Amino acid sequence: MKRIILFLATNIAVMLVLSIVTQVLGVDRYLVQNGINYQALLVFAGIMGFGGAFISLLISKPMAKFSMGVHVIEAPASADEQWLVGTVKKLADKAGVGMPEVGIFEGAPNAFATGAFKNSALIAVSTGLLQTMTREEVEAVLGHEMAHVANGDMVTLTLIQGVVNTFVVFLSRVVGSIVDRTVFKTERGVGPGYYITVIVCQIVFGVLASIIVAWFSRYREYRADAGSADFLGQPRTMISALRRLGGLQAEPLPKSFEASGISGGEGFMSLFASHPPIPERIAALEARRPA
Repeated sequence: MKRIILFLATNIAVMLVLSIVTQVLGVDRYLVQNGINYQALLVFAGIMGFGGAFISLLISKPMAKFSMGVHVIEAPASADEQWLVGTVKKLADKAGVGMPEVGIFEGAPNAFATGAFKNSALIAVSTGLLQTMTREEVEAVLGHEMAHVANGDMVTLTLIQGVVNTFVVFLSRVVGSIVDRTVFKTERGVGPGYYITVIVCQIVFGVLASIIVAWFSRYREYRADAGSADFLGQPRTMISALRRLGGLQAEPLPKSFEASGISGGEGFMSLFASHPPIPERIAALEARRPA
């Protein structure tokens, strides 16, 4: 629940900050005073929607390092770190992408991948993951994260977030204008009802839009699991890693990065979950096994 609230708050906060800036600059007032040119509003909404999404994407890697306390391995200081970097390099070569930064963070079992560009991503694993899994299982998890990078999942999710953000900005201002004129009876310019309605609608529509984003995120998890199986030449090890994760308490990731992790997002609010239930992911991999 905490991760869901953090994710929604992050996206809504970016949108609200951009909205406040445009209101201070008088863009909203201009649109409403001129009867709202819907073509201009759609362009404005697109800039706002995609702007917020891409800002989040561009700062994702430094934010991940800061919020998770990731120690990036510049020069391996132990045999385990050397193996970790070597395994990621091997997977990157198989995937045909540039070598990502490799990092370790303290905590219970989990891992994630993030970054705006597939040739300069970050893959990080927790100390708990390294301590509780075999090297084969860790390699499967790394393969899952590498599949996210190779598939360009971070960018794809950002584009989808940008589309839904655009409609949130567009519809909230249309509703705000209608409410301002019909309920608050503002005939010239804009009244406080417009700004209040816009803010409330952005929050409500933002929550509803996150359901669409979460659905796509769950779809990506199946692809990343399958990508790990392809890298390793068989699904058995990924299945083993998922089964082990299913019996462990995963490290909560910030919701902003959870969508590209190995675990997280499961719970009673399944519509907002970034990951499908582990039994369903195992079943999908089982179906890939040769007869």
